[in-house]
Amino acid sequence: MEENKIEKKEEVDARELLIELRDAEAPEQSAEPTEPAEPVIEEVEFGTVDAPERPNMTEEEKAVAASEYDDSQIRVLEGLEAVRVRPGMYIGTTSEGGLHHLIYEIVDNSIDEALAGFCDNITVTLESDGSVSVRDDGRGVPSGINETEGLPTLEVIFTILHAGGKFGGGGYKIAGGLHGVGASVVNALSKRLEVVNCRDGYEYTMAFERGKVAEPFTRGKETDRHGLYVRFWPDDTIFETTRFKAEIVRKRLREQAFLNAGVSLTLVDERPTNDRGEKNERTEENYCYEGGIRSFVEFLRTNKKAEAVHEDVIYVSGAKETSIAEVALQYCTDYSEAIVSFANNMHTVEGGMHEDGFKRALTDSFNDYGKKKGIFKGDDKLTGEDTREGLVAVISVKLENAQFESQTKAKLGNSEVRRLVYSIVRERLTEYLEENPRTARAIIDKAMAASRAREAARKAREASRKSLMKGSTLPGKLSDCHEKNVEVTEIFLVEGDSAGGSAKGARNSTFQAILPLRGKVLNVEKSRLDKVYGNPSLLPIIQALGCGIGEDFDIEKLRYGKIIIMADADVDGSHIRILLLTFFFRHMRQLIEDGHVFLAQPPLYKVTKGKQIRYAFSDEERDAEIAELGGTGVEAERYKGLGEMDPSQLRETTMDPAKRTLLKVNIEDAIVCDEVFSILMGDKVEPRREFIEKNAKYAENLDI
Repeated sequence: MEENKIEKKEEVDARELLIELRDAEAPEQSAEPTEPAEPVIEEVEFGTVDAPERPNMTEEEKAVAASEYDDSQIRVLEGLEAVRVRPGMYIGTTSEGGLHHLIYEIVDNSIDEALAGFCDNITVTLESDGSVSVRDDGRGVPSGINETEGLPTLEVIFTILHAGGKFGGGGYKIAGGLHGVGASVVNALSKRLEVVNCRDGYEYTMAFERGKVAEPFTRGKETDRHGLYVRFWPDDTIFETTRFKAEIVRKRLREQAFLNAGVSLTLVDERPTNDRGEKNERTEENYCYEGGIRSFVEFLRTNKKAEAVHEDVIYVSGAKETSIAEVALQYCTDYSEAIVSFANNMHTVEGGMHEDGFKRALTDSFNDYGKKKGIFKGDDKLTGEDTREGLVAVISVKLENAQFESQTKAKLGNSEVRRLVYSIVRERLTEYLEENPRTARAIIDKAMAASRAREAARKAREASRKSLMKGSTLPGKLSDCHEKNVEVTEIFLVEGDSAGGSAKGARNSTFQAILPLRGKVLNVEKSRLDKVYGNPSLLPIIQALGCGIGEDFDIEKLRYGKIIIMADADVDGSHIRILLLTFFFRHMRQLIEDGHVFLAQPPLYKVTKGKQIRYAFSDEERDAEIAELGGTGVEAERYKGLGEMDPSQLRETTMDPAKRTLLKVNIEDAIVCDEVFSILMGDKVEPRREFIEKNAKYAENLDI
């Protein structure tokens, strides 16, 4: 069989896996996995497990190489050429995430106009020809000639890096986007970009192609409008895809509407087909929330289908000099926390100083209140994890000279913001608790229940450690590998003893370990940590991986670089996958964030004609293989389980790094991921039923 019959390129959305349910009614038989949404699952191919080595060059070869590296090899990148050569330095990636970052950069500039008090309406249009336009009703760009460069200001902003009105001079006190960084980067990475600038009673136009001026700065007709219109076509020679997804843009605009109370953001989709390739009628959606981040918290909680512990959303805010901080929070009856933070309207997905200040203030406030009111006994106190169980919170800070980790603004580094957020939350939350004793007691009771569960988990953990000390520190059913280098080791979590036996015979024992799963995997969405330590299926996984869970988690102790979930290609297998992904997401999330979790892709069909054997991973591939083999005399057998494959077949189709296809699980959107896990793995049946009914038509390879 040819290798290309096995290797496939595909990208799987977590929601598509999650809708494969055994029973929509039964809480334990929920829909199946995923990132994005949510873990997103993307294909990765492996041709070898060997670590890269330095070239082994002879002295003569070294001399030749040295002579070739001279002054002529030094290249000076002019204008926006540096952006086109190394786009990842500016937008993070040239995949789908980087593509949408182009929209964010232009919208962020419009949002900055709103922050300055000059913009009320922003419209983003997904145009029918694949381009995107952004229009706002702000002040527009200054329409004169820039004194420093001797060029029209509009041209300076779109063609010169680090040029704009946000580096001092009073144009913007607070800004997330940066004219001249974001705008010029978008220009550099677009096949074409057109600008219409309405200012001072006239329209000023200009156009660019791949960062260079294509149509010069021109003053056009008179107008009573004001604001900026930007339309761009992303460069298909740079991006892996140039098709935008309305759902991704929708989420971003909704976030911005929550963060900027009263500002109206509209998404128009004029494309002939929607995100799933279906015929699309023109749609227009508007987002405007007078409640600001209070409404954001209500939205997040409602989407999680979680019941509130207290009715009202707690809101605190304050300012110091030019910095502003606001926090909204509410507690739910579930066990997971959802903290979403922003700095100058940028979603700081990796947190930062503002989150640190909030978490510390939250813990200190509840401990002081509990001690003052005599709720705690002796030296009892709550930990940070206790006070954040079931918490939904949004943190938003706005400040001058925000220090982000990179242009993608993933983490805030301003240390003074930590002090600002801490002092505001500490003072205002304490006041709120004093004024609302019933709500305060409800929250503290929940936190104390979390504390008791944490203590029970500690005892369960200690008990498991003591039992391990009596024998091997690794689970008995683990067939370990010989290699200890985490860069190359793999562990397969295999469904059942039968498949485990086949996998053991199929593996390369040098670097591949096998752990058959025992019994039913616990649904951790409905369980606290003490139950996790007592589960006979999860405890061996914790022991084998070696990195602990919860507060004991230490990524440095991880024993395997790849954790591969290998389950049958049926509903039961899908259920096992989602249960394990829920466990990793809730208790060992860094494994997903750091790219250690994968899904094996066993074939669905074995297609034979005489001695010819082919494998198919979908109904379409099965039909294609049958046709290629002539149609007559061909048998197509659907595998009912991994145990039906002999070791050589399992190795060839699923486990050999040179031939297999793995799906890598990652988290593109933690908010949506949290929401989907809560809906599909939580206690409530009705939200799960609604999700399935809405998404059932997208399910593939159903075992019915």
